[in-house]
Amino acid sequence: MSDYANASIFKEGPEVWVVDGLRSPFAKSGTVLKDMKAVALGVHVLRDLLYKLSLAPKEVDEIVIGNTGNPEDAANISRIVALEAGIPKERSAYTVHRNCASAMEAVSQGFIKIKTGLADVVVAGGTESMSNLPLLFSKPMTELFTKLMTAKTVPQKLGVLSSFRPQFLKPIIAIQEGLTDAVCGLNMGETAELLAKENNISREEQDRFALKSHERAVVATESGRFKAEISPIPLPPKYDTFLSEDVGPRKGQSMEALAKLKPYFDRRNGTVTVGNACPITDGSCMLVLMNAEKAKALGYKPLGRIRSFAFAGVEPERMGLGPAYSSPVALDAAGLTLKDMGVVEINEAFAAQVIAVLKMLASKKFAQEKLGRSDAIGEIADNVLNPNGGAIALGHPVGATGARLVLTALKEMQLKNIQFGLATLCIGGGQGGSVVVERV
Repeated sequence: MSDYANASIFKEGPEVWVVDGLRSPFAKSGTVLKDMKAVALGVHVLRDLLYKLSLAPKEVDEIVIGNTGNPEDAANISRIVALEAGIPKERSAYTVHRNCASAMEAVSQGFIKIKTGLADVVVAGGTESMSNLPLLFSKPMTELFTKLMTAKTVPQKLGVLSSFRPQFLKPIIAIQEGLTDAVCGLNMGETAELLAKENNISREEQDRFALKSHERAVVATESGRFKAEISPIPLPPKYDTFLSEDVGPRKGQSMEALAKLKPYFDRRNGTVTVGNACPITDGSCMLVLMNAEKAKALGYKPLGRIRSFAFAGVEPERMGLGPAYSSPVALDAAGLTLKDMGVVEINEAFAAQVIAVLKMLASKKFAQEKLGRSDAIGEIADNVLNPNGGAIALGHPVGATGARLVLTALKEMQLKNIQFGLATLCIGGGQGGSVVVERV
């Protein structure tokens, strides 16, 4: 098992600063951002971030971008985004895929590159257009097309066409396939149902958590809190109107309205609904990481610095518990404890999943049996956890969320002069990812 706690990379080498970051507004798939592909979202945010920082593109050494629904016309989406954003062709770029933590993996890659002296300035982030994940032809239909293309004579082609059956046209829904675990066979919502049942998390408890997410996100939006991290985005086709706020937060959301929603993943006995789960979302987020000395030489002050990161595995069917496994490791690597964290951003894939993580972190039994520790990791105060709402209200563009969590935590720390923060999320397939950040 990786020994993050004793890894020299967290103790030696230059400080890695997050100079700043921006994200697009997040929008439920199929709505206002549906006509913007992942490349366009990423290019817009990256261009705006470079402009905001007055950072010359030639100063960027490497670009690492997370993405999960790889576009068919942008095989290495990071390279396409980089070039279209004006980064010189001589700079390298690569794409990373760690499901929900893809952008957090990009951040960790940027950290490693700077810590080891391979780069001084790295753009790290993620972009995702879940609206544009495709419908796929079935195998019989693709085989029919192949035979049709290789048939040489008209009778041969007619023979192939005669084998067509209407059921061949039943599509494979890419997003449905992607959100179903290939090992345990459960989709992500079903893993949340499992955690709810195993940890006695009621429907009311989940709905109340979801309500709080919306209420906090609405307050943050109306107060202008998110303006510091959102890059307004011009909307096609005429690009004469701008989307400047997240689409998801619902003003006036109520327990009564949430209670009317039927369970979605277990129709008969379930408690997870579309109201207490995150929506499928489009969005992008980019951060600029720098060697501290390079940043000083260029005249930049830090938004914060990265203290540590960690990834850990867990059973795929309990993937939602990932943060309870990765966060203690990241905290150890930073030489800190959970009680040191002034803000904790946990991705709200599902209310049940976050509540289960909170229970595990506070459980001595869990610490002893699963983590080999003598004491519980600790509790997270209500005002520390997702103070501006989370993905249930804001959305979860899978490849971008990891960077959004880091950015939102750092902006909150800047606003309230908080010293330490934790950004963490569960990862489809049974993993957790965590990053510890510090105000400099």
